[in-house]
Amino acid sequence: MTHLALTNVSKLFGDFAAVRDFNLDVEKGEFVSFLGPSGCGKTTTLRMIGGFEIPSFGNILIDGEDITNKAPNQRNVGMVFQSYALFPNMTVAQNIGFGLRVRKESEANIADRIKEMLSIIHLEGKAHSYPYQLSGGQMQRVALARALAIRPEVLLLDEPLSALDAKIRVSLRAEIRGIQQRLGITAIYVTHDQEEALSLSDRIVVMNTGKIEQVGTPFEIYNFPKTRFVANFVGSLNTADAEVVDVQQGLLIADGVLFHTAEGTKGRSVGDKVKMAIRPERFSFASEQKKANVIDATIENITFLGAVVRIEVKIGNANFNMDTFNNPFLELPKIGSQTKVTCSREAVLVLDD
Repeated sequence: MTHLALTNVSKLFGDFAAVRDFNLDVEKGEFVSFLGPSGCGKTTTLRMIGGFEIPSFGNILIDGEDITNKAPNQRNVGMVFQSYALFPNMTVAQNIGFGLRVRKESEANIADRIKEMLSIIHLEGKAHSYPYQLSGGQMQRVALARALAIRPEVLLLDEPLSALDAKIRVSLRAEIRGIQQRLGITAIYVTHDQEEALSLSDRIVVMNTGKIEQVGTPFEIYNFPKTRFVANFVGSLNTADAEVVDVQQGLLIADGVLFHTAEGTKGRSVGDKVKMAIRPERFSFASEQKKANVIDATIENITFLGAVVRIEVKIGNANFNMDTFNNPFLELPKIGSQTKVTCSREAVLVLDD
């Protein structure tokens, strides 16, 4: 059942459309990430859900109630900001309980809720500390607890981990996801970090220039991108210009080399010019396992990237990257040698403009 619904939502700033015709239904307890580059409209959309911006057009509903024009304090939504936004003159306990005091809950209920929140974020011993006495990760935990303390119907998180170092970011995002799942709360998470979105989300909304490019599970977004933008923004990608030569057999030609695709020729005609794409990890050497596409290639370069070895191969006159896992017994061909590489039909994507 739909818990949060955005219908034809747009936001104009003068003649500039920050968000255009945004449509999304979010289920109760779902974790949805808005992913895209800076300026794509993801934070503006989040702020409209929170009531900090009013849509120029469209409607926003929570549990069937229209909240489009309501002020932030009139909608039961919790917000976690990138900059923590803690009150510096308040202790951790006072920060967590702030929203509850604004709602005039009893001191006994506030004390119980603060204790519960401190336990959830594992900061029981920091109740009387001030923000300046906390690390960045601890401050973000407090900001999360403050947003959750009011028992919001929807939790909004605006790039909450971008100010933290990489190691803390990884551990804290796992904590955020665990807390969200344990409480069963609907969450909308804004990020430009594809790894964060892929690891955290039930679904990802990929945005570009104010509009939705694709909505899907992390698996769908990564393995089956619908547009060039999604394919290039999420993960590494090899692309090449190609032409449809046989619709029935799913056959493309790129620089004189034939490729079989599973879905790419549907709805197209012989002679259509298309953009073909293959993820680097979908290639393997033909001696390992033969698939639908077995292609002559020349080894151009080999780069060690830690757990992954990136092999640059020339296919026709175009260069493609091929990724394989590193291991101590990996036997690699010599640069300049001739080889055959292989990939499945499903690996050959045809992207929409």
